[in-house]
Amino acid sequence: MSTKNPLVSILIANYNNEKFLSRSINSCLNQSYANFEIIIFDDKSTDNSKSILQNYENNDKIKIFFNDQEKKNVPALDAANSYFNAFKSSNGSIISLLDSDDYFDNNKILKIVEFFERRRSKDLVQNLPAISYSGKFKKKLNRNNFLSFMPYFAPESCISFRRKFMSDFLASNDIFNSKYNDVWLGFRLEIFAYYCLRKFGSLNNHLTFYESLGESKKYSFFKKNWMNRRMNSFEFLLEISSKNANYRSNFEYYRSKHFGLFYKLDYTFTKLLTKIYNLILK
Repeated sequence: MSTKNPLVSILIANYNNEKFLSRSINSCLNQSYANFEIIIFDDKSTDNSKSILQNYENNDKIKIFFNDQEKKNVPALDAANSYFNAFKSSNGSIISLLDSDDYFDNNKILKIVEFFERRRSKDLVQNLPAISYSGKFKKKLNRNNFLSFMPYFAPESCISFRRKFMSDFLASNDIFNSKYNDVWLGFRLEIFAYYCLRKFGSLNNHLTFYESLGESKKYSFFKKNWMNRRMNSFEFLLEISSKNANYRSNFEYYRSKHFGLFYKLDYTFTKLLTKIYNLILK
């Protein structure tokens, strides 16, 4: 990676986000850091997204691709596939992810590049999101809910990483790409960086902006979807450590040092509640 002016690839995954798509793209074009490319992958949108994307076809900084393969029709897995395809067409030594209904602060890419220059031992960095509720922004803090003993993991649009990190992730996680339907790519990447490689970093700057579109209500605290996603996440975490012998000791080290009894109680409690929910709703 060039120490002065590395190329940054911004990967945008889009599906039926015509309302926000231009805002997302323009937030990238307006970055204070100049050496970037934008790779957009549209996952068979049925709205007006294609017409909007055509407005950017002549921009030299933008490459646009449309999915011509069969979808899994599982949102988390389809979104991950969009990012994987965009990554294959990218050239940057630093990669930033962006869902097409989110957008960046104008200085985000500059701050990401500066972080990786300062912290050579880190392969992935998350920044903090600011979430808009009817036009009023609430800044997310770098902490999880009181029942979680994992670190706070930010959403996908807050994640940036070195190119080699994604190559290593794809090589090590191929067997999981069709499993764990409730585990989004961002969480998978962060788990891999934090537990397996121990190359995870955080910026306490609010550099990514979200709209509250009601999706979070599906995963409200202690509801069935929240429990299932939480359980799915534990299962992914445990399997990635057991299937990858090179990482098992690192995972056990972190689990013992940072979680210990609390982690085991959290896992057991979540597993029990998930079983109860599923029994009640049968």
